[in-house]
Amino acid sequence: MLIRSRREFLRDTLRSVAAVGAVGAMSKFGEMNALAAGANGYNALVCIFLTGGNDGHNTVIPIQTSLQSIAAYQKARGVPGPSSVALGAGSLLPIHNGSDVYGLHPMLPEIQALYNSGKAAVLSNVGMLVKPTTRTQYLGNNNSALVPNALFSHSDQQNQWQSSIPTGLGNSGWGGRLADIMQPVNAGALFPAMTTMYGSNLFSVGAQTFAASVPAGGAALLNGMGNPARANGMQQLLTFSNGMQLVQAANSSLSRGAAYANTLTNLLATATLQTPFPMTLNDVDHTPNPLAAQLQTVAKMISVRNQLGLSRQIFFCELDGFDTHGDQLNVQNTLLPMLSQAVGAFYQATVELGVAQNVTTFTASEFGRTLMPSNSGVIGTDHAWGNHHFIIGGAVKGGQFFGQYPDLSLGGPDDANNRGTLLPTTSVDQYGATMANWFGVSAANMPQIFPNIGNFQQTNLGILG
Repeated sequence: MLIRSRREFLRDTLRSVAAVGAVGAMSKFGEMNALAAGANGYNALVCIFLTGGNDGHNTVIPIQTSLQSIAAYQKARGVPGPSSVALGAGSLLPIHNGSDVYGLHPMLPEIQALYNSGKAAVLSNVGMLVKPTTRTQYLGNNNSALVPNALFSHSDQQNQWQSSIPTGLGNSGWGGRLADIMQPVNAGALFPAMTTMYGSNLFSVGAQTFAASVPAGGAALLNGMGNPARANGMQQLLTFSNGMQLVQAANSSLSRGAAYANTLTNLLATATLQTPFPMTLNDVDHTPNPLAAQLQTVAKMISVRNQLGLSRQIFFCELDGFDTHGDQLNVQNTLLPMLSQAVGAFYQATVELGVAQNVTTFTASEFGRTLMPSNSGVIGTDHAWGNHHFIIGGAVKGGQFFGQYPDLSLGGPDDANNRGTLLPTTSVDQYGATMANWFGVSAANMPQIFPNIGNFQQTNLGILG
């Protein structure tokens, strides 16, 4: 788990549901006037961030394709065994992309079922790019304009993936900017369009709008505020003017957050959801599944969307612990079933609610990992670049791969440094723009969300119909 500094703790506290609104009030961004084009009906995006850098090489593996067989994977990664990070071919869950055969990690049966039923797709080798970049260009002497800042740093790459700003520190996220541009569609809503289920994150920060931070299980009121007398006293304190602008701004944020929390709490109390969510890994190992708890709350919030007055919603969820420098097989054997079981239940919940066609879930992670194992002998892998991700939902053109699956040869055309650090062939901008287009954003307005999208010829990957 990531250890948060005192500054980060205070920042997360100020962005809690009780203080919601501080981000919007303090934004340095100017007002944007662009409107979403042709947006109607209801759509929701659910981002699942796999924090730490999930190893995509052990998530989606070529078994027999027109480009390569599993022998290429084993040559780069090693022979499966107790001291190897490689998976055995017999353990993989087969999926097909046309005539090509791939294998999913053995702990992803729910995602395999969604893929085989046409409700999930794979996006191959996606990562943070300034512009399309080849191995030759990356290894050249004048590559500084092509390479994202601090390429293998957790914090920097989380910032870049969530902001879509590869050459600096962004102060808003592309999810927040997407909420900004969709404001007219949600006019008059009783709750923010952007909700973070895992505390503070850059993805959810807008220039005009702010995110609600909702813990798994639903919003929580301030302690004792269920008592009418105490609630009335708190309201008097929050509305009392003492002439200090900073205090007044904080009071306004707290008052707004309390109102949102009260609205959501009352509505969720009436929400009914029959779909069971796996709150623990299994009946023997009672390890909690935090992602399942987050996605269950997301499903309940979607169920009360009409009462909240929202026709567009964006959610940020997080599953932490993927920094597998050591003990990688055991770590993924614990975390990937959490992902698969939670996503499988969440998709079934959208079917129950009648919104499967209107809800798209997608995974993200700050980077992939090296094909070559770590040199430390601790059975792990190191920080790398390109990675593979899943997109799930009724609108997904499922049962197929998008993007270009890489050559797994060490030192090959897709390897940046001879250790299996993949050069992405699809950018985060293209990935996000595909989601934003489905969400209702016009091509003309896309650069306001993804400033570098003009560097890429294909801005819609065709994943969503």
